[in-house]
Amino acid sequence: MGVQILVTRPVDQAGEWVDALAHRGFAAASLPLLHIEANPDSQALTAAWERLPQYAVAMFVSPNAVNRFLASAPKGWSWPVAVRAASTGPGTARALLTQGVPIDCLVQPPAGSAAFDSEHLWPLLAGEDWRGRSVLIVRGDGGRDWLADRWQAAGAEVSRLEAYRRVEPRWTASQTHLLATALMQPAGHIWLLSSSQAVQTLASRICLPQGIRAVATHPSIARTARACGFSEVHEAAGGFDDVVACLESMA
Repeated sequence: MGVQILVTRPVDQAGEWVDALAHRGFAAASLPLLHIEANPDSQALTAAWERLPQYAVAMFVSPNAVNRFLASAPKGWSWPVAVRAASTGPGTARALLTQGVPIDCLVQPPAGSAAFDSEHLWPLLAGEDWRGRSVLIVRGDGGRDWLADRWQAAGAEVSRLEAYRRVEPRWTASQTHLLATALMQPAGHIWLLSSSQAVQTLASRICLPQGIRAVATHPSIARTARACGFSEVHEAAGGFDDVVACLESMA
């Protein structure tokens, strides 16, 4: 379609997006803006697994949260059927199913949601009585507390588990060349942004050129991209078809 799409998700998520975009006729390449490392605190992961049956809900913020947490599962594990597994979007839900979480345990925003985020997950849970109940939020280092604040205000005991850490990207030689080309030819590339922290990491390392364009999968990411120097930023819901429609309108 005349432009190249730069998929900036971490390596273990980027390949699926690159292949899917190629199937829809886009030239796409992986250029991760963050590298994901496992949390070195294995005791925290072990403790979370031991307590898992006591939680009413375990909420996962991303596929990375799912994969890093379930990679630490004890031998012969099975998901406790009384514990719901919540996610904000379809990618995280697919990761849960792939890792063996029963579909009947899943809670996620419906497919037609205007966005896939905590704000669209909470209405599915807000009507319950959370007083005296426990909730686990599995995430990376840092992250938003919006959903945790809502649960706590409703009377729930919220535990936060940092299952992974985000560090600066580790680019291959070909990815370094791809970055240089994208910066020299901004009109020929569209950046697909899925993390505010990733955008900030990029901007801290590189002076962004005039004319650099992006699609952001959440309004907060779009705001960060504009503040960091992206010249043209379009917003799309996190679903694949929404992103494709946005890219087609730009390309």
